[in-house]
Amino acid sequence: MEKEKRPVRAKNDQKRAELLKNIDLFVLDMDGTFYLGDHVIDGALEFVRYVEEKGRKILFFTNNSSRSPRVYMERLASMGCPIRRDQIMTSGDVTITYLKEAYEGRTIYLVGTPDLEESFEQEGILLWREGDPRPDIVVVGFDTTLTYEKLNRACGFIREGSIFLATHLDINCPTENGFMPDCGAFCAAITLSTGVDPKYLGKPFRETVDMVLVRTGEERERVAFVGDRLYTDVATGVNHGAKGILVLSGETKIEDLERSQVKPDGIYESLGEMKELLEYALEG
Repeated sequence: MEKEKRPVRAKNDQKRAELLKNIDLFVLDMDGTFYLGDHVIDGALEFVRYVEEKGRKILFFTNNSSRSPRVYMERLASMGCPIRRDQIMTSGDVTITYLKEAYEGRTIYLVGTPDLEESFEQEGILLWREGDPRPDIVVVGFDTTLTYEKLNRACGFIREGSIFLATHLDINCPTENGFMPDCGAFCAAITLSTGVDPKYLGKPFRETVDMVLVRTGEERERVAFVGDRLYTDVATGVNHGAKGILVLSGETKIEDLERSQVKPDGIYESLGEMKELLEYALEG
């Protein structure tokens, strides 16, 4: 039996629906927003399909740099959501673009997974190898293959003067069973050891917004960054002239808003509720 649509009557519902009506590009987080583990969050797939049916755009953006865009494309396709390469972007992509623009030809010591290493090499980034002189830059990603040797080597290079960059600042990565330490947690250990703070890329930093706008050609004020984290997903939009939308399907809970300096433009239970409200705004 088809699920009856929730009636939209409250003034707050109407305001939230109008916000969605004015968005041409939805930049969606993945972990905790579209899926958790191997399961698509209820209503998420329907939201993506509805947005595209109405001639608007979807771009998936994940700060999770442990996998390549190709892997994410395969994963989404297996969940019934096939996408093109230009519909997926990661903090690894932003980092590669930044390195090519600001540090062309410099050598990089990468603390990352084989997938991230492959992405760097495919884009012509010069990676440090055993026996090479000290690298110019240390880049830390969400390395699920992290070892003490990698951590120690990164600290040593940074103490000796290598520039310290990180793909993103997320502290934890959501899973079906809770959270696991993410890139920001690794960087905190390196900073405590070396006294050096990294330059973070990915969300919520300007380099990410600029890259999205260049690649899509959309107007800043018609773009919404949607996700389950205030300090990354939402902050990306509200801090850089776009919209920041919070969904409560992942890390952030409603009580966290009281302690946060980041105030979302809109708050929704999930992408499923966003679909209901967008449908109401466009069709009544």
